[in-house]
Order: sequence, then C-alpha cells, then structure tokens
Amino acid sequence: MFLAKVEGAVVATKKEASMIGRKLLLVRPQLVDEKDPTNFRNGQNTIVAVDTVGAGIGEMVMFCQGSSARLSDGLRDCPVDAVIVGIVDTVDVLGRVIYNARNDT
Repeated sequence: MFLAKVEGAVVATKKEASMIGRKLLLVRPQLVDEKDPTNFRNGQNTIVAVDTVGAGIGEMVMFCQGSSARLSDGLRDCPVDAVIVGIVDTVDVLGRVIYNARNDT
C-alpha cells in the first residue's frame, strides 16, 4: 500500500462496461522526505485510482496498485491498476505525527 493526496476527479463517459458507476480520482503519491522525515514530499507522477471508500479532493488516502488492486471487493474482473482502500486519519513517523486529518487545511 501507498499514501497519496487526492488532487482531483476523472470523468470518462465511455469506458469498459465493468467500470460503469465507478468513481475515479486523481491521486499524487506522498513520500516521506529523506532529508526531513517529519515531512512529506510529492511523488513525481499522478495516478488514476478507483475509489472504493468515498474519498474526496484534498484527503490523504491509502491505495494499492497492480494485481493486488483487483483483490478489492467487487473489482476482481475490472481492468484496474490502482484502488483507494482507505482514508488516512493520522501518519506517525519516528514518534512524531506528520499528518493529522483534523488539522489539515
């Protein structure tokens, strides 16, 4: 699993039949900064992920990629490579909370 920030939504009116009704979100991976592990840094890429938990723009989420993405409930036969599987409340690194959803602006 990976952490990411939801940056937007993707709308595709024509798509594979098994994808109809699926919410698609644009996420940017968040990496713990090697120089300052009390902060995140943005990943280089953005990823389109199927939302299975009702996430929204600006939220920190957990997502998985690859074959494990299709293990999410109801996605076994869907052509997906990334799935949002959780909305993050807090992230603690080296004993310090570096993300708290209640304090995020």
